[in-house]
Amino acid sequence: MGGIENHKYAFDSNIKTMLNKNTIIALLLITAGIVVFITASRDVSTYSTFADAAGGERTKIVGTLAKNKPMTYDPENDPNTFRFFMTDSKGTEKEVILQKPKPQDFELSEQIVVTGKMQNESFVADEILMKCPSKYKDEEIAIKEQQ
Repeated sequence: MGGIENHKYAFDSNIKTMLNKNTIIALLLITAGIVVFITASRDVSTYSTFADAAGGERTKIVGTLAKNKPMTYDPENDPNTFRFFMTDSKGTEKEVILQKPKPQDFELSEQIVVTGKMQNESFVADEILMKCPSKYKDEEIAIKEQQ
């Protein structure tokens, strides 16, 4: 009968070892998730200005297209470079070099958010978000004119 008790103890010990391993793995996964979340939230925390970006760190800047300045895009020679000027929330205007093709209907955007870094006097962006006017805006104006 002593042999059965020894097997039971060995079985209980194996279960405890497996639970300990699973607990450790779960804690490691949770820790990794927290680290990823903190890193990602730092990138999307708040919007900056061109003055804030002067330090050379990766940042997001919100602003509007400077429609009085030229836009440069030559898809035949360099399809992944689009240059335009943007005015940030403080009124500072800078050239933005987007390292992607020119977005469709770019000129219609009401607001622009670019993510990247300042390099010399230009902001080099690798991501862009645009807030375009609602497709229902014209319909809304037409309805108000009818009333």
